Amino acid sequence: MRIKRIIFAPIRVVRFLINKSQYGYIGWHTYIERPLRIDCKRNIYLDNGVSISSYCWLAAKAKTSESDKARLVIREGSSVGDFAHIYATKQIVIDKNVLLANFVYISDNLHGYEDIDTPIIQQPIVQKNPVYIGEGSWIGEHVCILGASVGRHCVIGANSVVTHNIPDYCIAVGSPARVIKKYNFSTQKWERVELE
Repeated sequence: MRIKRIIFAPIRVVRFLINKSQYGYIGWHTYIERPLRIDCKRNIYLDNGVSISSYCWLAAKAKTSESDKARLVIREGSSVGDFAHIYATKQIVIDKNVLLANFVYISDNLHGYEDIDTPIIQQPIVQKNPVYIGEGSWIGEHVCILGASVGRHCVIGANSVVTHNIPDYCIAVGSPARVIKKYNFSTQKWERVELE
């Protein structure tokens, strides 16, 4: 066992140094397993202890007239599940210790579809709001977050579509996602919210 550690330690250091020179920033103990695609690495910042699972597509590429530089930031201790697709044309920030399940899609932009005489693929990309996902949140499988932010310590249920900001300490589900529970600090319990 000790021999394996001695052999593989230099390989990890070399891999780290190669990645460090290509990304905007990459921290220690950050792992990217078999990515599907990574675009514009210089605009991607991965803090210490970030885990990017297999077949993810990460991008930080300015593609709209409203943005001249794109940034994708994933902070310390966050984990991105398999087949995640995160595409920033302006700014996406995933704060510390966020858990993204498999097949999560996060974007601060959309394809334009205003002109019904032009195929959507030929229409310009539309810039939406920057995306921020708060510390300690959990984003469930197949969730889409489109130009909206999620607060701290939130849970977004599987298959939800987030198009409006979700406040801190909330559980939200559905398409579009709606808050169904909030944490009450007085009772120290998650309590149901009456839907309007």
